Amino acid sequence: MKFIEVNKLPSAISLNLGALRSSSKRSVAVDALPEVTYVRPSVTIDAKRVKAYAKVCGFTKAHGVPMLYPHLHAFPLAMMLFGSRRFPWPAMGLVHLANSAKLLKRINVGDELRIEMTTGDLFAHDKGQVFTLNARALRAGEVVWESTWTLLRMGVRNPKGEPFTSALIDETPISHQADFFAPAGIGRRYGLVSGDVNPIHMSALTAKFLGFRKAIAHGMWTKARALAMLMPREAVDQAEVIVEFKTPLFLPAKASLWATRQETGSLFEVRNSKGDKPHLRGRVTY
Repeated sequence: MKFIEVNKLPSAISLNLGALRSSSKRSVAVDALPEVTYVRPSVTIDAKRVKAYAKVCGFTKAHGVPMLYPHLHAFPLAMMLFGSRRFPWPAMGLVHLANSAKLLKRINVGDELRIEMTTGDLFAHDKGQVFTLNARALRAGEVVWESTWTLLRMGVRNPKGEPFTSALIDETPISHQADFFAPAGIGRRYGLVSGDVNPIHMSALTAKFLGFRKAIAHGMWTKARALAMLMPREAVDQAEVIVEFKTPLFLPAKASLWATRQETGSLFEVRNSKGDKPHLRGRVTY
């Protein structure tokens, strides 16, 4: 395993340019991803950035540091990997299939964390090669948060690994809980907070340049927006959430939250306004 320490992050624009430059790579089969871990040795949880993230996703002050917030500090490490020679495929066009996160101990404003991102496993998919990235946050040497991102590189022939399967097979009935609006500018607002300034999220114009009819909401924003409505109205010590992304949420849009609420969590979906097309499906426990 190779460890790469990152003490100063490149700018978001630089990271995206690196991803764009990788477009010259070919989508060929590989036996495994290179074993590499990117490390940010010291990240302080900043009150202003937490507040900005909470506001754009719909969390309240009572929620404390939202459980998905550490993703913002791990995301640039994934972008560094995608733009490097170590990553075998083009970064542009990667599809985020699923995302899980586990809060093991409450994270607070002012905490100093070590953020790590490590390459993971390969899974075969009928549309290409699925791969995982594993992230975690440590406080004083103890893991307090961990996450797995599952992504698809379309177009890879003869993909490696066991077949990719859904982790959300539960057929429990769910019902309409609430509606929410995703405005046209939410991609820009979330992008400024998160650092994820992929052009497909920024505006209809930039999205059309990459082949989309409209801008698309960030999947991690949609996930966070659902959690803001589902989580207890107080900070929690432990929680776990997994979602699978289904169809794009084109902006602007009215969306609906469907769920079955239990004492310690929910099975849920974000659907379109009619309630007949899922944008994501998930399960949260706390």
